[in-house]
Amino acid sequence: MTQPMIDLVRKIVLLAAMSFLGLVFAMPLAFMFAASFKSDTAVFENLAHWSTYVPGPGWSLDNYRAIFQKSDLPGFLVNSGIIAVCTVVAGIFLNSMLAYALARMRWGGRHVVLGIVVALVIVPFEVIAIPLLSLVARLPWPVLDHGTLDVQIGWFNSFHVQIIPFVANAFCTFLFYQFFRDIPAELDEAAKMDGAGPWTVYLRVIMPNSGPVIATAAIILFIQAWNQYLWPIMVIQSEGFRPVQPGIQQFFGRTNSWGQIMAYGSVITLPVLAVFLAFQRQFVASVAGAGIKG
Repeated sequence: MTQPMIDLVRKIVLLAAMSFLGLVFAMPLAFMFAASFKSDTAVFENLAHWSTYVPGPGWSLDNYRAIFQKSDLPGFLVNSGIIAVCTVVAGIFLNSMLAYALARMRWGGRHVVLGIVVALVIVPFEVIAIPLLSLVARLPWPVLDHGTLDVQIGWFNSFHVQIIPFVANAFCTFLFYQFFRDIPAELDEAAKMDGAGPWTVYLRVIMPNSGPVIATAAIILFIQAWNQYLWPIMVIQSEGFRPVQPGIQQFFGRTNSWGQIMAYGSVITLPVLAVFLAFQRQFVASVAGAGIKG
């Protein structure tokens, strides 16, 4: 067999394997979306048939009407949107600035800080949840009470308690660090010859050439913020600040309809899919490499 034929066979096998894995991962989502349009009796009928993964002839929007009637889903979506967007925007700048200092600047203790960042990657949130809860219960926060600026002790029942603790992300910092290291130092040197300082190099040289890692960090931070469940249960008692994931627990107490549960799950899954599709091209592109090639 000739080498071109071997390469063709490898591509076919790889494509077939990727298609199979994609189908496996897509089937649960297809089942959830299809079930959200079905009645309770039809959700689990003919599970071995392909029709389980399509809405079917008797589909309706009754389940979606019910979830908006039985829960404050629009409010939960807005809350989660605010939390996720603020976490993503602040997280990209904070983590990339630390990574820039670690990867492109020389200062004492740099390797120690990098070692701490790498070590924090393997620490699960459950380990620090209780100490973090004790910390935010004692932190002050300025509030405006009837035109008077006051200081409130404790961050409970607020947006900032769901945003600030998750802005700094060790994994995203390490991703930025690895990507920044691969950007040629000649770009920094050329900018410095034109009189650019560290901030100018960071904002006008490094970040514009970091599209793929920015997209990756945005996806990671968004999914982390959108899927927060344990932390909001611990710090949020007011429905006005409750995000979608704890909201689904409240919804479970108001219905036993699997069709409605699938509809709720479909609604809160769509933003995650939309964010991934929006950043998919940047996720796989090599903007830095394209910029160096001219």
